[in-house]
Amino acid sequence: MFILATALTSFALVNGQDDSEVKPPVTKADVRIVQRAREILSSPDKWNRADNRRCPDGAKTFSLYCALEKATDEVNGDFKHRGAAMQEARFVIDDIAPNRKEYHHRLMDYNNDPTTTFADIQKVFRLLEDRIAKRLEEEPKDKK
Repeated sequence: MFILATALTSFALVNGQDDSEVKPPVTKADVRIVQRAREILSSPDKWNRADNRRCPDGAKTFSLYCALEKATDEVNGDFKHRGAAMQEARFVIDDIAPNRKEYHHRLMDYNNDPTTTFADIQKVFRLLEDRIAKRLEEEPKDKK
């Protein structure tokens, strides 16, 4: 069993399935994911500042990562760690976070950074929605 798991992990890494820079095509559903994530994380009292990337069912507070995961599940019914909305959120953090080079997990570490405010989290959602909308305009129509 260990050999099979190791082989599958190696296959996924070689085939780019865990490429932290992968840029999957965006869809209109990705815009809805961001909008829903913003609703889930609509106030400071709903914000989990101690993210560990585990998102339990029935949670009352959400990190940036978990809000996007929950929204993806609700909109698509299928969460992918390297899905378009999640990846674009990582790229937004690359663009705006001065400490990003120190981050091992961009979404979690940005969320947990003591300098990050709730307003910063909301800014990520605004920039993320704009970024996805721009990509939708630029990408060929058959990919939507």
